Amino acid sequence: MARPVVHDDAVRTRLLDVAAELVDREGPARVTLREVAAGAETSTTAVYSLFGGKAELLKAVVDGGFTSFGQSQRAAADGGLQALGVAYREWALAHPALYRLMFGSAGRPGERSAVAPTPEIADASMAPLRDAIAAGQRSGALRDAPLDTAVFVIWGQVHGLVSLELASMEPGADWGAIYAEALDAVARAWARARR
Repeated sequence: MARPVVHDDAVRTRLLDVAAELVDREGPARVTLREVAAGAETSTTAVYSLFGGKAELLKAVVDGGFTSFGQSQRAAADGGLQALGVAYREWALAHPALYRLMFGSAGRPGERSAVAPTPEIADASMAPLRDAIAAGQRSGALRDAPLDTAVFVIWGQVHGLVSLELASMEPGADWGAIYAEALDAVARAWARARR
């Protein structure tokens, strides 16, 4: 009697990793399940068995990225905004394919990846930033502004620089120094004025 094929967590992880890399290189529209399965050294049956199909696989990749990103942000949260900013860059540099897929810049130039995350998972990944800003405003350390405005302005600063770095916009630039200067500028811009 033949034993059923078991698709375990190791196969699932390989499929997610290969899918993220292929999407980063080719864009989601060009990735085939056959390519993903071959890259993960398994069959397309494993993809269907574990995920259901291509759309579900890509959504799982994005959701997994936001989950991992959220874990890194929660681990840094006690260090405040500066630590969250450092953790943001470190995570993006360690996971460039996932970062580009999560934020819509994977694939060929001019082509958006259009793989939407589960809203609750994406929102949870940004909760440490939102919480740090809210706590800073309550304590008087950060200037008052609508919370959503502050979140998007601060997030936009770090996200923009990380995206430029990953796109190799200025080869040879000292991105670590540039990023540190930007984090200092954000802190100064949002500090409550002393009287």
